[in-house]
Amino acid sequence: MTYNKFIFLSILAVLNLFHLVVAQKPAENNSFKIIGYYQGKSGDVNNYEYQKLTHIIFCFADLKGNKISLKDTADERTLRLLVAQKRKYPQLKVLVSLGGWNGCATCSPIFASDSNRIIFAQSVKEFMLQFGLDGFDLDWESPVIGGYKDHPASPEDKDNFTSLIKELRHALPSPNIVCFDANSFPEYVFSSVDWTNVMPNVDFVNLMTYGLPNDKPGHSGHHTALYSSPFQKESVQSGVKLLDSLKVPPDKIIIGAAFYSFVVVHVDSVNFGLGRTGKTKNSPDYRTTQKMFTAENGYKTYWDTISMAPYLYSFKERTFVTLDNKESCRLKTKFALDHQLGGIMFWRLNGDTEKNGLLNAIYETHENYR
Repeated sequence: MTYNKFIFLSILAVLNLFHLVVAQKPAENNSFKIIGYYQGKSGDVNNYEYQKLTHIIFCFADLKGNKISLKDTADERTLRLLVAQKRKYPQLKVLVSLGGWNGCATCSPIFASDSNRIIFAQSVKEFMLQFGLDGFDLDWESPVIGGYKDHPASPEDKDNFTSLIKELRHALPSPNIVCFDANSFPEYVFSSVDWTNVMPNVDFVNLMTYGLPNDKPGHSGHHTALYSSPFQKESVQSGVKLLDSLKVPPDKIIIGAAFYSFVVVHVDSVNFGLGRTGKTKNSPDYRTTQKMFTAENGYKTYWDTISMAPYLYSFKERTFVTLDNKESCRLKTKFALDHQLGGIMFWRLNGDTEKNGLLNAIYETHENYR
């Protein structure tokens, strides 16, 4: 081989390697999930930018006896309109979620038997075929520790949850998507889920890093902080660390952003309302928050530089608002990308503004990430 030919082949090899690295980058980016939940009227379905999503999850289906079911014809219409978005946005995966905070009243007793789990999984398979869905999301809140009001729970729920996930995976093999929603605080993480046996049978877990408890008496902590602080342990960071300690694969962890707020009244002005006592009034969506809690109405935006979380406070109204905004959504998205997590999800799409809202902040952060 001549010297010149050797140089030429060496350069060609380097260029081929460079091409391989460049070609792989989009594939890595494309594996990052941007997942929105949808709970609302069918008339609003067409108002959103589905090209900026990878997945949309309809909420919620019910557990009727031992089978999955929709509440009414209005929900059926909404679900069909969401599935219809796939014709225009072929990248979009549409899933259905069962349960929710107040939607799993019979989950513990029904899923306690082998036969019920088998029948349920088969009903999910038939339901998905009926509506042309791509996957199923289990939002059982919560095995073992319970949740809403007097919904029953049992120590056996942990093993029954594992068996249910395995039955769903058997009924819904790849490329069907099987995922579940999980709280991020220690009591849930250690009590409710057998992570070692569950995670190999799901595509990802949606970590509900919102509605987080805070560590001091009162009601004016961050409900969706990115980082932990001396004031508040619960955060996106702490939840991801817990799952990492249990060897949950990072690329199967989807962190959560909140397209809604908590409004706390009767809060004094110390620290601009952060970490004080008060009474939770309501939880308006982001779109409503943008209209109501404005500078014109006496509210100012503050930023916690430790938790990397925003909040609002009105001296006149003595009212505190904890929320995500565009900047905190950008930072959460970057956190997920930096830590090579599976993606980011949010509750809920139809809480956002229709244009240039929180979804856009997430999408642009992902698109511009280097």
